[in-house]
Amino acid sequence: MTALSGKQPSLQERHYPFMPSKEELKAKVCLEIDKRSSEIIEMAKNIGENPETGFREVKTARLVAEKFAALGLTYGDGLALTGVKAVLPCTGEGPTVAVLGELDSLIVPDHPLADPKTGAAHACGHHGQIGMLIGSAIGILGARIADYLSGRIVFMAVPAEEYIEIGFRDELRKSGKITYLAGKQELIKLGQFDDIDMAMMTHSLSIPGDKKIVVGGTSNGMVAKQVRFIGRSAHAGSSPHQGINALNAAMIALNAINSQRETFRDQDAIRVHPIITRGGETVNIVPADVRMETYVRGRTMNAIQSANGKVDRCLRAGALAVGGKVGITTLPGYSPMMNNEILQDVYYKNAVLLLGESAIIQSYGHMAGSTDMGDVSQIMPAIHSYAGGTSGITHGNDFLIRDYEQAVLVPAKIMAMTVIDLLADGAAKAREIKENSTPLLSKEQYISSMNGLLREAEYAD
Repeated sequence: MTALSGKQPSLQERHYPFMPSKEELKAKVCLEIDKRSSEIIEMAKNIGENPETGFREVKTARLVAEKFAALGLTYGDGLALTGVKAVLPCTGEGPTVAVLGELDSLIVPDHPLADPKTGAAHACGHHGQIGMLIGSAIGILGARIADYLSGRIVFMAVPAEEYIEIGFRDELRKSGKITYLAGKQELIKLGQFDDIDMAMMTHSLSIPGDKKIVVGGTSNGMVAKQVRFIGRSAHAGSSPHQGINALNAAMIALNAINSQRETFRDQDAIRVHPIITRGGETVNIVPADVRMETYVRGRTMNAIQSANGKVDRCLRAGALAVGGKVGITTLPGYSPMMNNEILQDVYYKNAVLLLGESAIIQSYGHMAGSTDMGDVSQIMPAIHSYAGGTSGITHGNDFLIRDYEQAVLVPAKIMAMTVIDLLADGAAKAREIKENSTPLLSKEQYISSMNGLLREAEYAD
């Protein structure tokens, strides 16, 4: 009996003795995406013309589910109300890599593609993200590369990234339909990330000059606040002295918040931007019920908590000044976004391979906006990159995808190529990332932290 010596063949090598290289697999994936480019772009355009806001993305989710079914993927839907998750097992054992895309739109009524009834509009490019997600799936499945990889690939369409319609979402919370007001947070709580080891997504962005992809950087976390100033109604002309003007309380609070801005440190990137959502009933009645919403954003949770305390003082000061009351509900918002450096480097190298180094910005530095991908980055290795091909101001009425190849097809290819690098060679790179990345929080710690942010209180003079 002859003893075996040397390296034993992997599971894939036993099934496929002539293993294609990673470069060959990437070429096959890109070819599949190009072959079906019209289908991918048409889906993104269809979603862009039929926008739906968070936790209401019924038509969009159905379209994703139908596409997953057509591709032969096993999927679950109705996750966090409208999320859709498909799982593709590979030949060998290994970690699970997720590619994410966001389903929801904003409300920008004067956007050229706004829904005339709801004002919903994809002024942030999420329709492009779903195109990227489906494009990656089409490339990976069409090229049959899972036969040569180890682990699992998850394709997940997630709801409600835009933290809007807070009143509507808080009613969903109070009725027990959701616990948190954003999609990825809710999916984390529901355990839909429990079987995922790392995650990636690419967001649309108007990138200056001839640059096409932005990799890296950080972004703010935040908490959200619902505020109700309570006064006493009276005839505004004949007996205003008998009333307590809740609108005056709100205006004093706004001025008090403005007076705090010089106390916010530049390095904390604090942003506080309230709006009044209800200013009174009629002009001849002293306003007795005035509503306000705001975010308190910052680079770290400690900075957010500090600024949030100042905002609460200002809100209470407004009510105290007029002799009214104020109810303050502070809701868990987003965690700061932290890109995993090893995973980011894999993505970056594939972007360079596809577009050349001169087309890539390695980091935008710190962005003062927020995303619930930050919550995912707290519990696992994650990256949130950006793709160009758009024009206009993000969240503005002029934000449009102009070049669908750059905005949809290119990031779909980069993410699919990144999956190959992660799960090829027995998933060596994915295992390296998993072994060398310590999450900032466990799931249990994350849930505890989120629950600790929720506060509801009423204050009177």
